[in-house]
Amino acid sequence: MSNGRRPGAGGQRGRGGSKSTLAVPTGRGVTVRVKTAAKRSVSSARWLERQLNDPYVAEAQKQGYRSRAAFKLLQLDEKFHFLKAGARVVDLGCAPGGWTQVAAAKVFKSGGGKIVGIDLLPVDPIPGAQLIEMDFMAPEAPDALKSLLDGPADVVLSDMAASATGHARTDHLKIMALAETAYDFAAEVLAPGGTFIAKVLQGGATGELLAQLKRDFAEVKHVKPPASRSDSAEIYVVALKFRGKSA
Repeated sequence: MSNGRRPGAGGQRGRGGSKSTLAVPTGRGVTVRVKTAAKRSVSSARWLERQLNDPYVAEAQKQGYRSRAAFKLLQLDEKFHFLKAGARVVDLGCAPGGWTQVAAAKVFKSGGGKIVGIDLLPVDPIPGAQLIEMDFMAPEAPDALKSLLDGPADVVLSDMAASATGHARTDHLKIMALAETAYDFAAEVLAPGGTFIAKVLQGGATGELLAQLKRDFAEVKHVKPPASRSDSAEIYVVALKFRGKSA
């Protein structure tokens, strides 16, 4: 299981991403075709072709973001305005760092703010952010994050995803387990009025989690940002104005 690896323009150290206005190419230029080679499978060729023709991948490289996923968070924040200067943010599944870059550019503007991130995979340092390499599902992970956070959080983000099996029901259950665990943690650290955002699969947060979020937050929405690929089943649950966890 890989909790939080985001595909995209990996390996870019970037500037931290200072732009929130999205000028993304339409992708109507020349289409790049990739042929299979002796050491390249059909699926690998298709992935590479999609990357080469994805305008968000190109724009991420241009703006210095480590992944195209940075635009998903930018678009969510443009809609709901939860990344404020001086805010305290937790990024669950932070590799390769695109979401942390976006958060850093927003919350560190005033010289205050705090960002704590965690991922199974190593993440190159991002100025001001405290990042730990650890499985969020490990029993010791919540306390490690709380120790770094050293106080309440204003925003808890989860872009975590388990490795896909190809079986829709199984994949849905796996990602819901991550989202539920993320919320259990968020409910312990969020300050009143805080925001919780988590990736789920099409159909959104369901059952017990959705009911809990509706009890604990003033607003709960399901959103598919434009940067989320149309052929992806991912969607985000956005819970705003935390009221405190109900019994």
